[in-house]
Amino acid sequence: MSLKLAPLIKLNSTYSIPSIGLGTWLLPKSPSATSKFIQDALNLGYRHIDTAIYYHNEREIAQGIRDWIDEDPLNHKREDVFYTTKLWDFDSYEDTYVEFDKAYDAIKDTIGYIDLLLLHHPNVGPSGRIDAWKAMQEFVKSGKVKSIGISSWSERHIDQLLKWEGLTIKPAVNQIELSPWCMRAALTKHYKELGIVLEAYSPLAHGGRLRDADVLRIAQKYGKSPAQVLIKWSLQKGFVPLPKSKSLERLRDNLDVFDFELTKDDIAVLDHPEEHDNTDWECTNNP
Repeated sequence: MSLKLAPLIKLNSTYSIPSIGLGTWLLPKSPSATSKFIQDALNLGYRHIDTAIYYHNEREIAQGIRDWIDEDPLNHKREDVFYTTKLWDFDSYEDTYVEFDKAYDAIKDTIGYIDLLLLHHPNVGPSGRIDAWKAMQEFVKSGKVKSIGISSWSERHIDQLLKWEGLTIKPAVNQIELSPWCMRAALTKHYKELGIVLEAYSPLAHGGRLRDADVLRIAQKYGKSPAQVLIKWSLQKGFVPLPKSKSLERLRDNLDVFDFELTKDDIAVLDHPEEHDNTDWECTNNP
């Protein structure tokens, strides 16, 4: 039985993104197991799947989406699933095309197009980011990609791009680690003012804060799990959380967050703006 579908959020590209996504880093290595896992997640109610070239599972994930569509073609439509992937090697305009061909070849025969394509990091420097973005804009014009965005970019990185005279398509999304202990207040304010949606990867802080006393108390108050409280925190902050799990039962719980609301006092208790305890890589300080 599927759960309530996540509400949609409008992007500046005019497309809409489901407000909860399924992160797929470190899914089972067996291709058939990964495809089946994605098919099962879609049957639970997920409609937003997030992967990357770096994850080495794009082909299997696309096959899982295709299998879900084929099991009930009258009710399961490609346009109902939002598929995101990310480019890893994009040191130049030419390299960006080479990398994109890998991402597109992995999905073209199963799901046909990419809903959201991201540059996975800012680590190629200002000129490299501009060269890559020039190619990204062309991918949209080709019809193979609907929306484009970035990941782990700082305020400085986006401001450099916005000053580029060749910019015709602004990033729709910045995907970055966000949690109550890694709030990035200045960054989130800046991107929201620019109309760029923030996706929160590692919204559960890699599980390291699930036994936090305040989280446990608030979870008990609502009869919810600590993970559900942290996902709800992201949603009420206006972020798109991307929780991941290899357990279908936990996947079900992670999506079952639309029947309660945190109060302002709850959120104030959860907020830790003075902390910057990232649990994943940090590259926002790179030039």
